Amino acid sequence: MKRLSIAIVIALLVAVPLVLAACGGSSDDSTPAASPSPSMAAKDIVDTAVAAGDFKTLVTAVTAAGLVDTLKGTGPYTVFAPTDAAFDAVPKKTLAALLADPNVALKDVLTYHVVAGKVMSSDLTDGQVITTVNGAPLTVTIKSDGTVMVGDATVVTADIETSNGVIHVIDTVLVPPSK
Repeated sequence: MKRLSIAIVIALLVAVPLVLAACGGSSDDSTPAASPSPSMAAKDIVDTAVAAGDFKTLVTAVTAAGLVDTLKGTGPYTVFAPTDAAFDAVPKKTLAALLADPNVALKDVLTYHVVAGKVMSSDLTDGQVITTVNGAPLTVTIKSDGTVMVGDATVVTADIETSNGVIHVIDTVLVPPSK
């Protein structure tokens, strides 16, 4: 029985890579997928941010500003999403003031991070000015090394597709120009 089990294991070790190769797949799990899994793309912007775990402050702010239903809507939307570390860099007094005025100040800041439509990184060009949902312009800069910036923020992860748009992770909370 032991020999039969060893023979089956050896046969599987030989057969699985051959079957995967014939189907165009790979048995190497170390290569990351080129795009998000279909299960991630099945989630909307809010659910994707929640599942990622690095956007707790953003999700709290979106909830306080009453924007959850909008960002769970059909869209499509492009969200430049600041991480928790980006929010940690905002002075506590400023963040508290924003959270104390969710319907105006906070909503103004958050909608400055959103663009109507699905804008992939390949759609962005150096010097491009895009209009955010709050109506203020946001300038795109593409540096010679390929680094993409929107306003003062660096895009650290691009093109996270969701069921209703796309998320680009940024390292800084964007502040809209005063109106």
